[in-house]
Amino acid sequence: MLVAAAFCPCPPLLVPEVAAGAAPELDAARDACADAVGVLAASRPDLLVVVGPAEDAGSYRQGAVGSFAPFGVDVSVRLGTGQPVAQRLPLSLAVGAWLLERAGWADAPVEGLAVAERLEPSLCATAGEELAARADRVALLVMGDGSACRTLKAPGYLDERAAGFDEVAAAALGGADISTLLGLDAEAAYELKAAGRAAWQVLAGAGRGAGLAGRLLHEEAPYGVGYFVGVWS
Repeated sequence: MLVAAAFCPCPPLLVPEVAAGAAPELDAARDACADAVGVLAASRPDLLVVVGPAEDAGSYRQGAVGSFAPFGVDVSVRLGTGQPVAQRLPLSLAVGAWLLERAGWADAPVEGLAVAERLEPSLCATAGEELAARADRVALLVMGDGSACRTLKAPGYLDERAAGFDEVAAAALGGADISTLLGLDAEAAYELKAAGRAAWQVLAGAGRGAGLAGRLLHEEAPYGVGYFVGVWS
């Protein structure tokens, strides 16, 4: 059963070494993510699953490794504690693993689930339900960004629909509004480059029947991309 969840953005710029001189610009987001991970620890889960979007779906064992070398920095991460295993984390899960390492996570076993960005909402919900049934006390760290079309200089250029999409998504995440999350339009999310849509709908599926309350801790759109941080507990 799902007992707690945190949702965080997954830009590599969260890692200060990647952001370099621009690192202070995301200090508030990093602090909010740290608070969110703290809520997960306080829930005393039997299992923590890091969920995030990726080009290819797949499951990752504790000890799977990730690297930010493609961004020109010698920073590597490992999912949870224990010996490394021969699995390479996709970027979203690598950022999640970095957040856990930064928090000194040692509270429960950790696994990863990469969700295909275009996975149908109903299948996302089913995946979430299956995660919630994995243990008596399951926690999720859900990684995903909002639209990337908020400004002219955004990665996806300016799209007038982007701010409205992010407003709905942020309110639904902050309110643990499962029906609204499951109702997010997958095609619109793809067009707006909202990579978090599928992962958020996995969260919605996991939260069915759990009776959790949501809280939005941080919201901003630096670089024209929607970033949301919050918790369900």
